[in-house]
Amino acid sequence: MTSQEIRKKYLEFFKERGHTVIPRALLVPQNDPTTLFTGSGMQPLIPYLLGQEHPEGKRLVDSQTCLRAQDIDEVGDNRHTTFFEMLGNWSLGDYFKREQLNWFWQFLIEEIKLDPSRIYVSCFIGNEDAGIPKDSESATVWSEIFAAAGLDHEQIDIGTNENGAKIGGGEHRISFYGDKNWWCRAGKASDMPDGEPGGPDSEVFYLFPEVKHNPEYGEKCHVNCDCGRYIELGNSVFMEYVKTDTGFSKLPKRNVDYGGGLERISAAAMDSPDVYKISLLWPIISKLEVLSGKNYDSYTNAMRVVADHLRGATFLAIDGVVPSNKEQGYVMRRLIRRAIRFAFDLGIEQNFLEEVTKVIVGLYQEDFPELSGKKDQVIAVLVREEKLFRHTLKKGLAEFEKMYPQSQEKKPMSVLDGAAIFKLHDTYGFPSELVIEEAYKRGVEVSPDWRPQFDSKMEEQRSRSRTATKGEFKGGLADHSEINTKYHTATHLMYKALRIVLGDHVIQRGSNITAERLRFDFSHTDKMTPEQIKSVEDIVNEQIGKDWPMSWREEDTREALASGVVGAFGDRYGERVKVYTVGDPDGEYFSREICGGPHVEHTGQLAEGGKKFKILKEESSSAGVRRIKAVLI
Repeated sequence: MTSQEIRKKYLEFFKERGHTVIPRALLVPQNDPTTLFTGSGMQPLIPYLLGQEHPEGKRLVDSQTCLRAQDIDEVGDNRHTTFFEMLGNWSLGDYFKREQLNWFWQFLIEEIKLDPSRIYVSCFIGNEDAGIPKDSESATVWSEIFAAAGLDHEQIDIGTNENGAKIGGGEHRISFYGDKNWWCRAGKASDMPDGEPGGPDSEVFYLFPEVKHNPEYGEKCHVNCDCGRYIELGNSVFMEYVKTDTGFSKLPKRNVDYGGGLERISAAAMDSPDVYKISLLWPIISKLEVLSGKNYDSYTNAMRVVADHLRGATFLAIDGVVPSNKEQGYVMRRLIRRAIRFAFDLGIEQNFLEEVTKVIVGLYQEDFPELSGKKDQVIAVLVREEKLFRHTLKKGLAEFEKMYPQSQEKKPMSVLDGAAIFKLHDTYGFPSELVIEEAYKRGVEVSPDWRPQFDSKMEEQRSRSRTATKGEFKGGLADHSEINTKYHTATHLMYKALRIVLGDHVIQRGSNITAERLRFDFSHTDKMTPEQIKSVEDIVNEQIGKDWPMSWREEDTREALASGVVGAFGDRYGERVKVYTVGDPDGEYFSREICGGPHVEHTGQLAEGGKKFKILKEESSSAGVRRIKAVLI
């Protein structure tokens, strides 16, 4: 069974059980400054998990493309990828644990035909300090399921991975863990900010008995061991808590938030612990074998990195990201450049991104139609970055020559240390692996301590980056504070004003709102003139002065778009959408826009304290995209 068939089966399985299929969200979150990428299927649904009604009802299902840049250094083993698809189903105040766990079991056993004897599960051990009990209910459901299948259903309290490595647990069908079985975006319950939802979860693992336990990961194996013997297939989160300033409270409605890796389920379906052999990745590997003249078994690590990174970069390009030195663009650039670096290991030193990208688009365009129409645009973005990086490598080599000339007469040879390697990497984009290789070619002595020195410099840079990110995103829209709500409303007014002043070609390409300012990216090729900027400011302030009421209602998507309602570039919508109107939707109004909120009740609130809308900066964001930063002062 191919990955494409499994995806269709999953959507149909839950559709038959009353779920509405919703489209994937973009890889770049809209109006969520707390994270760079959509890293899980639940991320776009946070408002609905907190209690807001979803226009498509209480039961939802989708296949969400995700990207987790934090896993970039893990890529190369048999199961980690930075880009992946997450199959998801949700109950928003409807069914709960018993239905969810039984349905997931039925899907795996009856639809995918997995071996039930190789399935193991984990549940939440409880948190006394937080007043959250042990999830015995889920364990009971699993015991009943296993008993009906004629399987043992022994339970064991493990707690932590460290405990698991000491006591084992692989012989037990149900294992209890602490933080491992608590789900929230912050990772741990103790790290959750106020207002963040979370809850206990139950994870399902598939045993690959041919994989022998590696003692490097601990003395004994257990389901959460990193040796690869057990691979997690899915995670059912029972989201019923919200963090408050006094601890945890129950959400108004209990929710189910399931997410399962399509790649890993596909690997289990073909009885292979190697996710790179599935139908969504193996054709990319096969193309690399042809281009390089080398085989996968001999160059496994390099081919896995190239296949994963280019798949992620392709989807980022599809969703409007371009390589740059900031935020999402920086991660995209790093993915592409790492792919090119590892392609060197395969002997591919000429342009190859176009050939591989065509294969990737071909794998997805039937199920994600937006790919086919953007194929040429995506290829152009990736090829341009490939050419730029090859030029960067030339500059890096030139700088290396200055620092460590081959001619002894120019400068005495010196030892290449971690600080010098970091400078070449950070300033000139010269990958550390290539720096080392060049040093050996030239006979330059490499410090035996270069790696910890280099890592120390990298950690200093990450710390600076994290600090900068916290400062930039402080008070982001996710907390729905009053000032953020005002800036979000001002963005609506400015969007319409830009279309009035510049033309209807203006489409939103991104938004980031903090307590200090709003930032808005839009499609436009030329720098705005001072007169145009002034006109936009005047229009926005005029509409604030009119004190328009703000309202929303659900509308048929096609009818809304046909009537002139606008949205964001690249967004895909279901059959019904939430439309916000500045004014009267059935009478006089200023703008109508697809949006999830939040907004003020009337535009005059933006002028409280005598404030006016002011554009601080208008600049280029990327090719064909301009960026505005504005405030209420």
